[in-house]
Amino acid sequence: MSDTHIPPGLKYTSSHEWSRLESDGTITVGITYHAQHLLGDIVYIELPQIDKAFSQGKEIAVVESVKAASDIYSPVSGKVVAVNQELSSNPELVNQSPYESGWMFKLKPDNSADLDNLLSSTQYNDSIATE
Repeated sequence: MSDTHIPPGLKYTSSHEWSRLESDGTITVGITYHAQHLLGDIVYIELPQIDKAFSQGKEIAVVESVKAASDIYSPVSGKVVAVNQELSSNPELVNQSPYESGWMFKLKPDNSADLDNLLSSTQYNDSIATE
């Protein structure tokens, strides 16, 4: 079963975060279409603090939906340089546009090569196909 909601060119985690390397070296992070679909209607997002450093795989944010609360994990080690303030008043943007207007935060990675350890779109698709 193929999921057409997995853009190529992004990197993915097995915990359903996506990462996009930007031209300025920062990494934009959000949750995948699959993750928001499983969560249902998102009602609240607790975003990380700007300038706070996180290690790869550590809890960095929380998403609450009508069904459950779910931790979001940092896909790479780095420092938060921006958060999507729009999500404070419009958390449903994650449901409507998880890869564009529903992005959550941006990190300045300690080592952008950490992205090489994440899943490709094909690998991520294979991982969710077995769920």
